[in-house]
Amino acid sequence: MTSHLKKTNWLAMAGIFTFIALNLQAQTNKPDKSGYVPVKDTKIYYETYGEGDPLILLHGSFYTIELNWAELIPELSKNRKVIAIEFQSHGHSPYSDRNIDFVTFAEDVEKVMDHLKIETADIAGYSMGGTVAYQFTVQYPQRVNRLVILSSTYKMAGWLPQVNSAQGEFNAEDFNNSPLKTTYDAVAPDKTKWPKFLEQMFVFAGETFNIEDSEIAKIKAPVLLISGDNDGIDKVELMKTYRLLGGDVMADMEPMPKSKLAIIPSQTHVGVMMQTEAISKYMNEFLD
Repeated sequence: MTSHLKKTNWLAMAGIFTFIALNLQAQTNKPDKSGYVPVKDTKIYYETYGEGDPLILLHGSFYTIELNWAELIPELSKNRKVIAIEFQSHGHSPYSDRNIDFVTFAEDVEKVMDHLKIETADIAGYSMGGTVAYQFTVQYPQRVNRLVILSSTYKMAGWLPQVNSAQGEFNAEDFNNSPLKTTYDAVAPDKTKWPKFLEQMFVFAGETFNIEDSEIAKIKAPVLLISGDNDGIDKVELMKTYRLLGGDVMADMEPMPKSKLAIIPSQTHVGVMMQTEAISKYMNEFLD
């Protein structure tokens, strides 16, 4: 399969996910509160739902809160306060020329927590948001109670080689013809920034990232790893991650580890987020 076909298939799956998220959710989730938090050189949009212990949701690249979390928010907010964030230039957050990287995204999450007077929280991140969640936990370990990582990794080697090889081959034409553009247009403060947003994200996607294994091994918060069996995450590397977090033991002979691993069968990177029942079950059991 060529890189072009891989790219086209990824966008087609993104389109399917967009269609499902926007059409099965006949009524848009109405947040209890929404607003903007000033950060360096820009501002970050957030929404809150429910009451209880705080859970922060971090979306994937090019996504919005609604696109990534629409079907999960009603389940997750039944017994806790859900805070969903839209990263710089995504969704309701205005476009900014500020350079972006995972350290900066993690700093933005901290600013939102400070603004909402949240000292500690559970953090859940999907795809790019999962990498931000790892980075946030490394930067601010004292502020994380539990961590949920959905179809994500903390280093380039965590993806299968064909995923990394395709990262630099996206172009604006593919995205302009995708439902992701429709989603962007629906909520972006300035729709004319779409080309600049794409350019910014293409540069970001092509940059190398790598949190050291030694930093992951220092994480004290319990971690739930959720992955689709064919979601582009290298399962050998995923097991290495699970071992760094204290997992993969003979639990009949020693205590069950505090971190957990769930592999959802017959799921792609995009498809895994459609498994609302499974994900909400795993997350609720782990976070409770």
